[in-house]
Amino acid sequence: MKRFLLSSILLGFCTLSMVAQSGTKSPYSQYGLGILSDQSQGFNRGMSGLFQGFRNGNQVNMQNPASFSAVDSLSMIVDLGVSGQFTNFKEGNAKVNAKTGNFEYATALFRIFPKFGASIGIVPFTNIGYNYSTKQKVGTSSTTTTMTFEGSGGLRQVYLGLGYEFFKGFSLGATISYLWGDYDRSITVISSDSYVNTLSKSYEADISSYKLDFGAQYRYELSKKDVLTFGATFGLGHKLGSDPTLSVLNMDTQTGVTSLSIDTVYNALSIPMTIGAGVAYNRNKSLTVGADYQLMRWGAESFPVVNENTNDYELVKDYFKNRHKLTVGADWIPNPSPIARGFFKRMHYRVGASYATPYYKINGQDGPKEITVSAGFGIPLVNSWNNRSVLNVSFQWVNQSAKNLITENTFRVTVGLTFNERWFAKWKVD
Repeated sequence: MKRFLLSSILLGFCTLSMVAQSGTKSPYSQYGLGILSDQSQGFNRGMSGLFQGFRNGNQVNMQNPASFSAVDSLSMIVDLGVSGQFTNFKEGNAKVNAKTGNFEYATALFRIFPKFGASIGIVPFTNIGYNYSTKQKVGTSSTTTTMTFEGSGGLRQVYLGLGYEFFKGFSLGATISYLWGDYDRSITVISSDSYVNTLSKSYEADISSYKLDFGAQYRYELSKKDVLTFGATFGLGHKLGSDPTLSVLNMDTQTGVTSLSIDTVYNALSIPMTIGAGVAYNRNKSLTVGADYQLMRWGAESFPVVNENTNDYELVKDYFKNRHKLTVGADWIPNPSPIARGFFKRMHYRVGASYATPYYKINGQDGPKEITVSAGFGIPLVNSWNNRSVLNVSFQWVNQSAKNLITENTFRVTVGLTFNERWFAKWKVD
């Protein structure tokens, strides 16, 4: 029965892999590997992604694999999430609105042996999607030049993770992921003057690699009702084995003759080493508050760009910068007892906020900083023989801004459904 269930879930993940990437219409996704996903899920997105010290066997915390050891022997947890967002882009006096809606993630958690849990899932890693154009006059003439910028793609991540409690309160975990995707970015320059050539540049790359992440948690009981959980994570940085290309197409509008040049930079893309730590305090299984810090060492990585002096497509340093992220959040349930009376007393109420610095530069200037404020609810789904499944609803406001650059304000709603069923229980009849 277990083999059948796990095989079915794996098949479902493979089917969903085609649509699991979250969408974006942000012009900032044209830089680096795109917009980084925070990889939060339904239960913690209302806390702005708080995860390091979050240890609850009723939810899938895929960001710290040490938490997998908390799952109990009777649980088979499947968590699915979708989101919709509305974004306002502002530059000077110009404003544009955009809407997107996407399938976000699918994860599962189950126990293999006592104190030994496993998780599988698919989540987005980066997102690319934009389409905009600019017009400008050439000198004092009536000739105008239109530049069109388009891009699509991103990276997805399918993972398998294990977590084991080595001794009371101390757990270690690891996930190995298959990371794959691509990007296709183009710049097209067209002039209103039929005597001026048309120029098109296309940046492309296919990516297929691995990702390794490790986690640790230590649960310390201050008293019977007060618990501190310390968490830490480490992600291995490495080259992705991808060979990005730059194709330049130049068309003579008078003769119709076109010329094409293709430059390749071998083994040019990489992901950075990631380090994180945090702590969560739990009071009587009712109130949880915590704080996380994460460092992504993008500053140590290079990226292929066109050298303005030599016009060569080559790897350059100092394109990225280290990314710092600080998150705080809280989860409160008035009465955590599964048999408590009163619907609103059994709901989870969540709030959170985070601040993140950019990981790329734009024309030598730091990219936009990111501020997120979140709130959410965990609504218990009760039937005659199960009261552990939860409908998680979260609301986020995300602001991305930098001096003299586009300001983005996004309102996002995420709905996550956590199926927590006692599939492995054995009934006994006296």
